[in-house]
Amino acid sequence: MVLFLASFVGNFTPTNLLSIQPAIAQRISPGEIWQQVYQQLPDLPKENQYINKETGKVAENNTLASRLIRYHIYVKERAPNYRLDWKLTLADYLGANEIMYDSTYPGSESLRENPLDGDRSAIARLTRSQRNALVQVLTNIFNGNSQNTSPK
Repeated sequence: MVLFLASFVGNFTPTNLLSIQPAIAQRISPGEIWQQVYQQLPDLPKENQYINKETGKVAENNTLASRLIRYHIYVKERAPNYRLDWKLTLADYLGANEIMYDSTYPGSESLRENPLDGDRSAIARLTRSQRNALVQVLTNIFNGNSQNTSPK
């Protein structure tokens, strides 16, 4: 029995947990989610003043919410449908969890200025209730409850 359990646990990897993401990605495109976040949280800072390296124009669609979502899903490979995972991501931004690296942060390669420091400052300026509302909105959207989202 112990051997069977040990062999099962040995096959359990974080990537197995992420196997649910393609189904979520088919329902909701991460590229569109940031827009839903701002519809439900209009006071969330956009932090979209950064200049695109290629075009030399302001990258208006490269927002704090879009980078937060990309960091969470693609850099940290965390499940997007669990509140705890979003709280861990916000803890990264607040310097209370894992180290965030400039080189892997979304926007570091496409924007003239790496937005990491500005994004960390923007998250730090949010109140606890604003951060909780952000976590709830993201969780609801990824769980298909975007219509019923009402941050408290």
